[in-house]
Amino acid sequence: MAKVTAALVKELRDMTGVGMMDAKKALVAVDGDMDAAVDYLREKGMAKAAKKADRIAAEGLTGIYAEGNIAALTEINSETDFVSKNEQFQTLVGNITEAIAKENPATLEDANKLNSGEGTIESEIISATTTIGEKISLRRFVRFEKTEGETFGSYLHMGGRIGVLVHLDAADKEDVARDVAMHIAAINPLYITRDEVPADKIEHETKVLTEQALNEGKPANIVEKMIKGRLSKWLSEISLVDQPFVKDPDQTVGDYLKAHGASVKEFARFEVGEGIEKRQENFADEVMSQVKK
Repeated sequence: MAKVTAALVKELRDMTGVGMMDAKKALVAVDGDMDAAVDYLREKGMAKAAKKADRIAAEGLTGIYAEGNIAALTEINSETDFVSKNEQFQTLVGNITEAIAKENPATLEDANKLNSGEGTIESEIISATTTIGEKISLRRFVRFEKTEGETFGSYLHMGGRIGVLVHLDAADKEDVARDVAMHIAAINPLYITRDEVPADKIEHETKVLTEQALNEGKPANIVEKMIKGRLSKWLSEISLVDQPFVKDPDQTVGDYLKAHGASVKEFARFEVGEGIEKRQENFADEVMSQVKK
């Protein structure tokens, strides 16, 4: 049996883009034959998937799974929104979300090792990447647990472009929880109450508001009152319970919850691709670059 050296592993990694352990495994399987190792990885779908690893995946779907006292929200990315209509991709999203809800991984690394479909989440993603032809990745997830006296609510907007999961501390409030989830999808609050807003963020906003007031030339004796009022308005805009309820703006979300004997314990909102810097393609430049080759 040929000795699989670190140099061979590095060479195979450079050629295919796969991880160190996968490269070593391939070389061991083919007795150190480099060409055969490349073929081995291609047959497994790993080399082809690895070549797509530097592409930007900022499209895709969010997924929600809730059963009994567990629920999960995930974001699985692809390169184009066209893939979100692919049945294999939709099934992948469902399988990944269910596995995460049931197994409770602590990290993305742990999640990728979970059993899913005919393998693990990681291997199923590689398989889908190979078949569909785009980079696919599990970006993030949250998982909630409740008691029998509590309620989950969820909402998927535009088929999964935005996904929201809500946890209420009252039983049998599915309609209320869904209404709140829809509100969160539309208005995008950052916190449940203003008491949750970190002190450093309040301090930063106070400085900004102070500069605004001074630049407006307001008298010093009313600047403080102006800042207090504007800060309160800002806090109400980012705090769920203070926001005007989207289905009835005459009451706040807090009022709506109180009227139904409920309050929000936690919520999560994922919007596909948020925070990812998308590559800007110039189609004309791309065509010309191909013509020049």
